[in-house]
Amino acid sequence: MQEIFIWLNDQLLRMQWLSDLVTLLVRDGFGLDTAGRIGGSVHFFIHDVIKIFILLSVLIFSISYVQSYFPPERTRRILGERQGLWANTVAALLGTITPFCSCSSIPLFIGFTSAGLPLAVTFSFLISSPLVDLASVILLASIFNWSIALAYVVIGLVLAVLGGTLIGRLRLEDQVEDFVYQSPVSDHDNDGAISLRERLTYASEQVAEIAGRVWLYVLIGVGIGAAIHNWIPERFIAALLGQDKWWSVLVATIAGVPMYADIFGTLPIAEALVQRGVGLGTALTFMMAVTALSLPSMIMLKRVVKLPLLAVFIGIVTVGIILIGYIFNFNATAHLFV
Repeated sequence: MQEIFIWLNDQLLRMQWLSDLVTLLVRDGFGLDTAGRIGGSVHFFIHDVIKIFILLSVLIFSISYVQSYFPPERTRRILGERQGLWANTVAALLGTITPFCSCSSIPLFIGFTSAGLPLAVTFSFLISSPLVDLASVILLASIFNWSIALAYVVIGLVLAVLGGTLIGRLRLEDQVEDFVYQSPVSDHDNDGAISLRERLTYASEQVAEIAGRVWLYVLIGVGIGAAIHNWIPERFIAALLGQDKWWSVLVATIAGVPMYADIFGTLPIAEALVQRGVGLGTALTFMMAVTALSLPSMIMLKRVVKLPLLAVFIGIVTVGIILIGYIFNFNATAHLFV
């Protein structure tokens, strides 16, 4: 049974069949040696781009179909019926079925806040939505393995729940811009009237919309990953971000902040970094910093919250991401993720 699961994982997620086809294309079609720098870079780029878009299309379609049963009004109602830590947990879990970047999550944050949901709940959602989504988990499993992917989900959800809870305890409701509370709220919830065809159309439109939004970041991310994997000397990467360097997690966090990309664009970079000797926690820290703390996202968030609340949010998420990085590096060193 285990052999069957491994085979399915290799063929369906890691797409070994695709890697073999790309090897034939690069070797016989382009006349390049996949063991060389140029051939290896071309193979890495073609294989990862095709694999990511295949998985992305299938997963976004499936997730969007499920999401059609949870429009913002229904999500708001579900969260409004719960209180305390349980409400934060539900908000974090709902954030995982919204395959959006942090900038796309902010309009929902405005809607939830204007509807009267506690800040603790809305920030748990805001942290979870860009950080942990089902599509990225599947992609993470396809690049690394399921134990790493599941551990990432658990720790990401814990960060979202604890982060939201801490923000709620600080009573910073007055640090939200006034217009957010005055935004109109729709009570319309017609999910029961949506037909199967409409749900399928919605899922297809989501695939086109999200693919159209992330394709450039995927190409850039895979291109950077190919360069790291085949052109940047391993000694240089190890000297700067090696697993034995205590500062590697801090450097990865700082490096991720100026960037703006979906997690789909950062995964190939993380893959290449790990293959070149960078600690798993360091690579994941970079991913999380890009998706949850990117400068463009913080600029957008500053438009809806005041500076003290923004500073608290950044501080909590930064500390959480750094801790996660060190935890993953420690566990990887201890060979717990195998």
